Amino acid sequence: MLTLDDFDYLLPPDRIAQVPLAERTASRLLVLRGASMDDRSIVDLPDWLAPGDLVVMNDTRVLHARLFGVKNSGGQVEVLVERPLADNEVLAQVRASKPPKPGCRLRLEDAFEVEVLGRDGEFYRLRFPDRALELIERHGRLPLPPYIEHPATAADEKRYQTVFARAKGSVAAPTAGLHFDANLLERLGACGVDTATVTLHVGAGTFQPVRVHNLADHRMHREHYLLPEATVAAVAACRARGGRIVAVGTTTLRTLESAALAGELRAGEGETELFVTPGFRFRVVDMLLTNFHLPKSTLLMLVSAFGGVQEIRAAYRHAIDSNYRFFSYGDAMLIYRNNAV
Repeated sequence: MLTLDDFDYLLPPDRIAQVPLAERTASRLLVLRGASMDDRSIVDLPDWLAPGDLVVMNDTRVLHARLFGVKNSGGQVEVLVERPLADNEVLAQVRASKPPKPGCRLRLEDAFEVEVLGRDGEFYRLRFPDRALELIERHGRLPLPPYIEHPATAADEKRYQTVFARAKGSVAAPTAGLHFDANLLERLGACGVDTATVTLHVGAGTFQPVRVHNLADHRMHREHYLLPEATVAAVAACRARGGRIVAVGTTTLRTLESAALAGELRAGEGETELFVTPGFRFRVVDMLLTNFHLPKSTLLMLVSAFGGVQEIRAAYRHAIDSNYRFFSYGDAMLIYRNNAV
């Protein structure tokens, strides 16, 4: 039985990419097919696909979800919005010297006040004075991941969004999509590769480590997704012509596989808590483009389920030895589904 320790590895701190490369398509690409590895570049992606394949991307857009402020008692607070609820309510992480109590008011970014309504598990329910999304976008800050050590800059405002970002709602970028620019998308189309989109709003839980030794005891955070009818039709057409489904990022894969848990891929809107570990039966995705993930993370478990536990271990050792850049602003892998796992 696999445990948390099976998904640990040592990463030199200098392998964590702190800033994006000058060009989105300058990233390296490690192609993994079973035990076979090829060191390539993102610009080579069309070489690994074929006419009739379908590339599916997550079109979520990152919110300005981090806000700083003070409690009505004067204490400093940091708010990270997890997800909007009703028009003027959100779930959020709140960092403060003392946990705020229901009824407490927080003045954020010296611009407006929110009321703490209570706890909802690890999150707080906050009421905004007006439409929450509008206030967050107007006054908040881009929430870079905790391992990126600089505050968000103007460059991050552009590069921590995908070029196809559309639907506002995430607190973290679907980072595999950061490697695409307009030219790469055009080249894929010219090669006869189709594209489609899903929406999954990434929550802050994506950065939370698994804290239980027995993986069966872990409970995933919930994330909202939308799978359009057009994408379901595109998947069916791809299957009919013998093409492959290529998921750009773990969020896209989780959306597609969540919507197919009953056996047939179904369009619609919903919540997913899908926790993919080795032994999972993949029903939709044939290839996965993804970045390198944190030790002991649910995302590392997912790619291990997809590409093979031993194969991913070997690939990560190779990537570290070969100076690949890790995490959100880092390099990428193209993983063929390992049908032996």
